[in-house]
Amino acid sequence: MNTKDNYAIGENGIKWGQAEKAAWYTCQTIKRSYHQEVVSKVESLKDRFDIVTYGELSYSSMQYPLFIIKSKHWSSEKKTVLVTGGVHGYETSGVQGAIRFAQTLAQDYSEKFNFIIAPCVSPWGYETINRWNPDAVDPNRSFYQNSPAQESAALMAYIESVNTEIVLHVDLHETTDTDNSEFRPALAARDAVEHKVWDIPDGFYLVGDSTKPEASFQQKIIETVTKVTHIAPADSGGSLIGVPIEQFGVINYQARKLGLCMGFTDAPYVTTTEVYPDSPLVDDENCILAQVAAVKGALAFVILSK
Repeated sequence: MNTKDNYAIGENGIKWGQAEKAAWYTCQTIKRSYHQEVVSKVESLKDRFDIVTYGELSYSSMQYPLFIIKSKHWSSEKKTVLVTGGVHGYETSGVQGAIRFAQTLAQDYSEKFNFIIAPCVSPWGYETINRWNPDAVDPNRSFYQNSPAQESAALMAYIESVNTEIVLHVDLHETTDTDNSEFRPALAARDAVEHKVWDIPDGFYLVGDSTKPEASFQQKIIETVTKVTHIAPADSGGSLIGVPIEQFGVINYQARKLGLCMGFTDAPYVTTTEVYPDSPLVDDENCILAQVAAVKGALAFVILSK
């Protein structure tokens, strides 16, 4: 991939400076409402959950309060489940799937677990349909100490403040056609590197943590999601997004080393979901239901393993 040929901002072979990042930012526009599509739904859950404001992002004249949907009957005797969505704000079903899980299923497990649900970690990204934040930083590569992303730093600080044992973390994501048409070319231009264009997998898949892959755990999630939507087959090289599959529908990344959201806790069971909303075989509702099914499958495995 040639940065000059594939992206309008910057010069081939030269990393972006502040001028290029500012130019990129001025091209971004608000396309939907965080307050209407996310905050209103979160606030409607006040009778069933504690709604916690764990921070506020301030970008230019825009302020974005950050919300946690937290178990109302919290107990130090129970282990905690963390569900995150919208780390990449453009990945819609991750946000709406986290909310839908809270609306429909979380209370069914309240006797066994505490829940911390962060439905939209990157609200500016949600509104502008972006992978990055306004500083051209990817929050899902920024979950580490002294993070350059406000979004990542705020969530990590909140989880540390709760001081609870997290047994399971499910991070809800999507892989979209715009990964190849927009976001990877932008990354190549920003960092002055080449990126191969890979085939976007048609279907749902998981990214596990290679330091604790827990193959049976991932398999249980795949089995549960299969009842809702189709699983992405590997490409002709036996890979998904350029990574060799570990098993059907599952690849592994070094989560903590890469600064991924699923890697920042010490939870023994972690996974990142990847829904493909551009498939002709799905619609928005099916994508949301696939995210909910993934959390349900993860919980089923943890319950059986206790």
